[in-house]
Amino acid sequence: MRFEPTDVQRALREEVRSFASEEVAPIAAECDRSGEFPEDVLANLSELGLTGLTLPEEYGGEGAGLVELVIAIEELSAAMMPAASALALHLGVATVVERFGTDEQRDELLADMASYDTVGALGYSEDDAGSDKSHMETTAERDGDEWVIDGHKRWVTNFFGADYVLTYAKTGPEADAPNDVSAFLVPTEAFEVDHVWDTLGARALKSPRVTLSNVRIPDDRRVGDVGSAAVDRGTVYNGVNVPARAVGIARAALEETIEYTADREQFDRPIGDFQGVRWRVAELARDVDAARLLTLRAADLADRGRDPKRELAMAKIDATETAVDVTNEALQLHGGVGYTASRDVERYLRDARLLTIAGGPNELHRDSLGDAVYGGGN
Repeated sequence: MRFEPTDVQRALREEVRSFASEEVAPIAAECDRSGEFPEDVLANLSELGLTGLTLPEEYGGEGAGLVELVIAIEELSAAMMPAASALALHLGVATVVERFGTDEQRDELLADMASYDTVGALGYSEDDAGSDKSHMETTAERDGDEWVIDGHKRWVTNFFGADYVLTYAKTGPEADAPNDVSAFLVPTEAFEVDHVWDTLGARALKSPRVTLSNVRIPDDRRVGDVGSAAVDRGTVYNGVNVPARAVGIARAALEETIEYTADREQFDRPIGDFQGVRWRVAELARDVDAARLLTLRAADLADRGRDPKRELAMAKIDATETAVDVTNEALQLHGGVGYTASRDVERYLRDARLLTIAGGPNELHRDSLGDAVYGGGN
């Protein structure tokens, strides 16, 4: 068992880290303050091949796996977590099209998605269908060669820069659950924006509530078989991007804390010379490494065709809670200046707090992990 990246993976990390530090990190704080998303960042990422990273080469992608996705998302998140979120959500939608779409959909959409000329957003959650998607109220009724969709979606990340929202809707009776949900590619202009939230963190990337009223979508915009979308979604493990984002934030906070405590002097010596501080920072480094290893393990299992649900639950819980703990401790070690916007650690803490909720709350993942453990998982 090796714990070293391949030469290709190492080069990917270096390339994304260089781009993130030079092009993304310098604008991250201002984007957070203004609440404006830098669309050109994602366009520039397409030149690195990242917007098609996990798509097949035949459609203009890089043909990379989830391990490579984890590496890229960590590096981007260390500079600006909302940019990593936008990339991951777009790739997740593209993956669903690639896995379950028709040949015509793949031929029409994937090359443009790989180049970021066509952008995807996800419409899955609703007011009463957060963790429990069985309460989904959005419906799609067939009318000849069209579907008539009514309902709403909440937390539609990427909406304002997207061309299509991959929209999940009930297409069968509850008795057929979970085989009662279908997915459709709905143009963003078909939605009405109801509400845009002000949020604690991730301020640059808005996730509004949007509605659909009597919107007609041709059947050739249905992705996958009728009724299969919820089950299909459970076999797509792009969600490993959430712990990867957490690792990136935690690592950035750790690196800034090491630098700060090495330079900041009190009582005639750097505060990093005090054993209490050194031990705390050392523990943070250990925690970040453990979170990264758990995340890479889950991605590697998925890439090798094994069921990673147990490992993914572990990674999601551990990495996201580590990110909150590390950024909170980093702020403390920065003292009063850490509580100000002159340092990035307060932004890291606000952004990290989202991740214990995003991608399913950690309580839900604890249930999944418990089921796996008692089900005989190793």
